[in-house]
Amino acid sequence: MRRSPTTRRCHSIFHSFGSGLASDKFSILFQNRAAGFTLEQGHPNMAMGGKRPLHTIIPGMVKRAGKIEMPFGVMGGAYQPCGHARLLTNMEDFGMDAQAAIDAPRCFAEHGGLTVETGYDDNVAQALADKGHIIKRAETPIGGAQAIVVREDGVLEGASDPRKDGITLGY
Repeated sequence: MRRSPTTRRCHSIFHSFGSGLASDKFSILFQNRAAGFTLEQGHPNMAMGGKRPLHTIIPGMVKRAGKIEMPFGVMGGAYQPCGHARLLTNMEDFGMDAQAAIDAPRCFAEHGGLTVETGYDDNVAQALADKGHIIKRAETPIGGAQAIVVREDGVLEGASDPRKDGITLGY
């Protein structure tokens, strides 16, 4: 193995740099999901033989009345479970289609505060601060998502997050 000569932005290797190692034969960057381990004795994610690291590769699938309605996925590390809930809530509770649900602004409670994307109006951020939240404006997008809605007429309707470099295409 050799060290990767460049830092690459790739969403399947955990951090943007992955492990920093690449295959000599294929130049494929190796993931670094072991970053979810800790050396703290007795911790549930303590590094030791036979354990798998905590990670958040969690694609979703909506099934209703025995039929698949939508495979989907939200990326973004620790944001993923929250992102799955936000996507489905936007669609089920607020009646958004998949693309609108993905496009909607996001927030995430982390590091002692509430990080909010710039899509939130300053008045909303201030109202949250007035309720006691420590508001941090996101410097980068929070997560990313893709979905395929299987409509009742059999047509597939794709949605892709403009925060990332994907695209929805069909033929």
